[in-house]
Amino acid sequence: MRCVVQRVKRASVKVDERITGEIRQGLLVFAGIGHDDETADINWLVEKIAGLRIFEDLEGKMNLSLKDVQGEILLVSQFTLLADCRKGRRPSFSDAASPTDARELFDELVACFKSTGLRVQTGEFQALMEVELVNDGPVTILLDSKKNL
Repeated sequence: MRCVVQRVKRASVKVDERITGEIRQGLLVFAGIGHDDETADINWLVEKIAGLRIFEDLEGKMNLSLKDVQGEILLVSQFTLLADCRKGRRPSFSDAASPTDARELFDELVACFKSTGLRVQTGEFQALMEVELVNDGPVTILLDSKKNL
């Protein structure tokens, strides 16, 4: 599973002009689910993201986690994070999970984040979404569970 994690002052996602998720200070997490992802990938990523010390303390150092700042999470499924652009100009998505499998794992990811006690909002799975954000820093972190398990 690949995630792009952005520290934000605020973020929202719309589907057909309807806001499906909106947060204030926290993390916008784009999640790409691969065909070989499983619960272990989800558990590792949730623990890693919830504990990332990427918020500034009183001295301006990145030393605080999402829980420390009482931040929120906006989760957006994004299969294009699994794009393989090594050949030609058209990306291949053969590493992405099928929509059915990806939906199951995305729902599991959402539930796992909610079990941490964090406030969690989401986009809409398989929908065309408009994502708006104010990146704070900017701070953007790339995580890949396959490189860390």
